[in-house]
Amino acid sequence: MKLAAQNNSDLLYDKAITWLVEKGPNILIGIAVLSVGLWLINIFSGWIKKRFYNKDVDPSLKPFFISLSVTALRILLVFTVMQFIGIQMTIFAALIGALGVAAGLALSGTLQNFASGVLILMLKPFRVGDNIIAQGQEGTVTNIAIFYTTVTTFDNRSVVIPNGKLSNEVIINISTKGSRRLDIEIKFSYGIDYDQLAKLAVQTIQDSSDLLKEPTHRIGISMLEETGYKVMISVWLKSHGFNDAKLQFQEKLMDAFKKGGIPLPGTAPK
Repeated sequence: MKLAAQNNSDLLYDKAITWLVEKGPNILIGIAVLSVGLWLINIFSGWIKKRFYNKDVDPSLKPFFISLSVTALRILLVFTVMQFIGIQMTIFAALIGALGVAAGLALSGTLQNFASGVLILMLKPFRVGDNIIAQGQEGTVTNIAIFYTTVTTFDNRSVVIPNGKLSNEVIINISTKGSRRLDIEIKFSYGIDYDQLAKLAVQTIQDSSDLLKEPTHRIGISMLEETGYKVMISVWLKSHGFNDAKLQFQEKLMDAFKKGGIPLPGTAPK
């Protein structure tokens, strides 16, 4: 028994020595490649951080791209070291491929939101602080993340919209031009003098500080009907605060017509 055990021990020892002789140089080279590779990746990480932070790249994307680049290089380095050591990559490649397919199917919607978020942050169809109309919601963009965008509506509701929806649907950016036109159409009977109500409207526009001087306002008869005519009043307002300015101007206009003796729609002329 002792002789058999001794023989097995010697055989195992011989195999270990043989393996070390055959694989030892490769292992040493792999360790050297790993050390040098990690050192180079650290240098690259510091370089790319300086490059990104010196460029006009969205703050939300900078840490993500830096982390993605460094992680990808480290994974590539590990695979390279495994090749030097002599570890077969066939099984690992098949396993990674299967996991990639499964993850892609499970996260298809999430990946779409991620890709859309990157495009939104890079192309900037809207920015934080812009007023937009999207997915039936109108409000101010308060946050643009990788996967979703948060819009605060004018009645103070926080609406979280997946970025995939924003990249595939129509977005109306109200803030891009800085101004919006307000069109007010009012119907009057033919017994009401148009010149008189036009003068009252112009005076109200001139007295309203919330209205923009340029582009200039426009007043005219938009339609003639059997029972009366319609007057269109078009004025320009700032994009921010549009709704408040609209309400104030309509109130002033109605008050001016009342004081000027212009019967409002639905009332008979005196």
